[in-house]
Amino acid sequence: MTIYLMPKSRIISKAKDFRPKQWTIKWIVDQRSFSKSLYQQCAAKNQTNQSANGKGKLHKIKRKWRWGAGAGWTILSVLDWWLLAAGGWLTWQGTVLRWTPLGLALVAAAQWHLHNRECERKGLPRTAPHWQTTVYCSLPLRLMSRCWGWLAERPVPEKIRPTIFGLYATTFGVNLEEAVISDLKHYRSLAEFFTRSIRDDCRVIAPDCVVSPCDGRVLHYGPVTSETHLEQVKGVTYSLEAFLGPKIGKEIKGPYIDSLKKQKEGSALYHCIIYLAPGDYHRFHSPTSWKPEIRRHFHGELLSVSPKVAKWVPGLFCLNERAAYIGEWEHGFFSFTAVGATNVGSIQVYVDEELKTNKWSGLKVGVHKDKDFDEVRLRKEIVLNKGELIGQFNMGSTIVLVFEAPKTFKFNLTPGQTVQLGQSLGCFFDDDADSGMESEE
Repeated sequence: MTIYLMPKSRIISKAKDFRPKQWTIKWIVDQRSFSKSLYQQCAAKNQTNQSANGKGKLHKIKRKWRWGAGAGWTILSVLDWWLLAAGGWLTWQGTVLRWTPLGLALVAAAQWHLHNRECERKGLPRTAPHWQTTVYCSLPLRLMSRCWGWLAERPVPEKIRPTIFGLYATTFGVNLEEAVISDLKHYRSLAEFFTRSIRDDCRVIAPDCVVSPCDGRVLHYGPVTSETHLEQVKGVTYSLEAFLGPKIGKEIKGPYIDSLKKQKEGSALYHCIIYLAPGDYHRFHSPTSWKPEIRRHFHGELLSVSPKVAKWVPGLFCLNERAAYIGEWEHGFFSFTAVGATNVGSIQVYVDEELKTNKWSGLKVGVHKDKDFDEVRLRKEIVLNKGELIGQFNMGSTIVLVFEAPKTFKFNLTPGQTVQLGQSLGCFFDDDADSGMESEE
């Protein structure tokens, strides 16, 4: 049944000739309780306003509802209801508080839909457009991370330590049997529990040339096939030059990837990305024997580096704060980069005491410093052996390895594989030998 509500006094009081003498259709009158109460409220509000203005006259609202069959009457009735409703949908308060957010949401939804259609047309994965990345970077994530770091360092009463740390261990799947000290009362704060050490017999360093520097999940790996970009996940890339910084020697000419390689012939660049979850072992070790020469600290954002966000935000690792250690090993170029993330209080490297991450930057948001970095030349006597402890995260984050190796190097991994410290990442094999190990395409 279609019901039309018509305010008689306003619409047809001055058009008497227009009023039909009799209705051609008889409608069943359905008395609505909400309409009666609504107009009682409007009458009371009108009486209050008239008294406040000192007019002394009570404007009586007399509205008789009848059933009509015209679409125009319906539109006018709806507009009249909006004007009389409490708060006023058509007042400036109603426009700002009700219509403006709805309009912005519709515009954002339309842009997101058009962006998805463009990605599908080009055969690319659905990622965040530039404006969404800008909004995400404008959130006060650094302030939140510093607050979380301060909270994690607060001493916890000994009586409730087993409850709090046990709840964290159960939520994130922490293996307490591997810890050097399994007694939860020993850890004075959450930060100490995060950075707990594990027993030496729990991890075995493989004899292969490159091993995993930490516990975590492999997001991507393989040879560097592009001269400018690396893949952070399947189909989503980031700039190699923006990630590691400009060429170290200004006199070096040619493509950026060639400026990194020490061996110009018979070698290639490889990369591997390992994500540390909150429940993983938070310390990282040297994946091979190598010599770091330069440290570059990029003052970037603190976005989340979880696999879901890595699939959504292109160039995520170039946006985030990171400490890149660049050097060489027996086969040429080698780099080890620790990437910060949301709620990572700091990145601590034991051989580099000058490194200070997650610094206070004030209350400003939306000021991106992903291209600003500090460069420090490390001491010549620093040499890191395979399996040697390098540093720690104060929460989960990401390690990115970019290194040069002969073209016979093969990864011993599968996409999305979970690895542990010391586990083999890959080694060298003859071209004619069937290693059974393939790099991710």
